[in-house]
Amino acid sequence: MADSFGPARDEDADDRATGAGEASGTGPEAGTSRKEPIRVLVVDDHALFRRGLEIVLAAEEDIQVVGEAGDGAEAVDKAADLLPDIVLMDVRMPRRGGIEACTSIKEVAPSAKIIMLTISDEEADLYEAIKAGATGYLLKEISTDEVATAIRAVADGQSQISPSMASKLLTEFKSMIQRTDERRLVPAPRLTDRELEVLKLVATGMNNRDIAKELFISENTVKNHVRNILEKLQLHSRMEAVVYAMREKILEIR
Repeated sequence: MADSFGPARDEDADDRATGAGEASGTGPEAGTSRKEPIRVLVVDDHALFRRGLEIVLAAEEDIQVVGEAGDGAEAVDKAADLLPDIVLMDVRMPRRGGIEACTSIKEVAPSAKIIMLTISDEEADLYEAIKAGATGYLLKEISTDEVATAIRAVADGQSQISPSMASKLLTEFKSMIQRTDERRLVPAPRLTDRELEVLKLVATGMNNRDIAKELFISENTVKNHVRNILEKLQLHSRMEAVVYAMREKILEIR
């Protein structure tokens, strides 16, 4: 068995898969003491790869491979039957992919933690895997030793993401924060005095007919004002408009 599951890497590269808690130690002696071995379900559509993982993990006294599956659909069934501690699963497989299977596995085996082990370094796969409930995302270029280390770390409550993927995740987070800050800098859309009057009455629970009577205007005119308010605030409902206006201090209801 080769020292890694992917292409050889530069010996000087310090590209080891790591999580937020690596400094605290992730070996069998670190973290929570565990009497029983970590039960692992291996899911990959390549039988030779599954067999290779089983051989590697069999050498670890604190890890036990309890089953294997060739696709996401089979993985869900096996997870429900075996209730593994860790599901080590590929992203792209026939019939049902790993990301799609994540949610179902969490439903049938809530305590199971899922580590995606894949060749896919696409940001979209990383984001979708995390959204679906994966606790780890590792590229198959990692060494065999790192697989066992990652399993122990995730079983101990940590998250594991390959460094190259973690940097992409951080970049996306920074972009999200920047977009949020930019939105905050944009001044709230200005409503006309009449639109503010209509919005205040909407906030009291009045319907269009009652608002029309209160303001001595036609019901169609009220509808037009409400439509304009929603368009200006880029919202979809009257209630959203009221909540937004109160939050942005456009409207104060006493």
